[in-house]
Amino acid sequence: MWRDALLLVAPFTILYIIFFLYPTARVFELSFTNAPLIGEGSYVGLANYERLMNDPLFMRSVRNTMYFVLLSVIPNTAVGLILALMVVRLKRLRPPVLAAFFLPFMLPVSVVTLIWLWMVDSNYGILQYILTYFNNGRPLAVFRNPDWAMPMVALVTVWWTVGFNMLLFLAGLQGISKEYYEAASLDGATRTQVFRFITWPLLWPITALVLTLQLIAQLKIFDQVYLLTGGGPFNSTIVMLQYVYREAFQQFRGGYASAISVSLFLMIFVLSIVQFLVLRGNRRRA
Repeated sequence: MWRDALLLVAPFTILYIIFFLYPTARVFELSFTNAPLIGEGSYVGLANYERLMNDPLFMRSVRNTMYFVLLSVIPNTAVGLILALMVVRLKRLRPPVLAAFFLPFMLPVSVVTLIWLWMVDSNYGILQYILTYFNNGRPLAVFRNPDWAMPMVALVTVWWTVGFNMLLFLAGLQGISKEYYEAASLDGATRTQVFRFITWPLLWPITALVLTLQLIAQLKIFDQVYLLTGGGPFNSTIVMLQYVYREAFQQFRGGYASAISVSLFLMIFVLSIVQFLVLRGNRRRA
């Protein structure tokens, strides 16, 4: 019996150790060395972490990452919930509407960024008709403007991923028994009261799940920034993973890049725990 169980879990366990546990342990080990990208380095203790605390570009990448999280996590969750509340009322039109909102999520990030680069192009972009209104009638190169670059990256991210959140919320809404709404209707409850006292409390587990997934995903932002802005202009959109990429693959500082990676890992770990505790407390109060 035990032999059969071990044979069943062995393939996954072996792959998990080779492709996850060993690389993770290796990154932690390299973070205490001055290793280049390829090859061994000498042990330097906490020197890399001390350098991080005095590195203005690292601090800038942390602030930019948190700014992006602020611009994307809650708006993405809120828009997904609003869309789900609208779509759940549809009947015949539900499949095509769902397909329309979910289609962007199926596209690779390279296609998504190319679409948006076309739409906001300062020469022929169709969105320039709107952007020029905010720039005194002049074309606005949003991804080359320090004030506009990060909000636009967040907007692209929300447009790209909101369909997935909408499906999660839609599944949660469909799982709520209609008897609750029928009883509320008989009691004369308004739509606001129905949402506040029935829909929202019963949908809270899905909301917590979406918020957690969004927090982890957006802290690991890289692709959109790399393809849309390259970290510019003037490092206004450089994020932690892009700083890891720059230090590892452009400056060939593997040890220092590993220290940045460990810092990001710890940040995700701590923030996820804090968010879990906050959401669990809110659920109990609900």
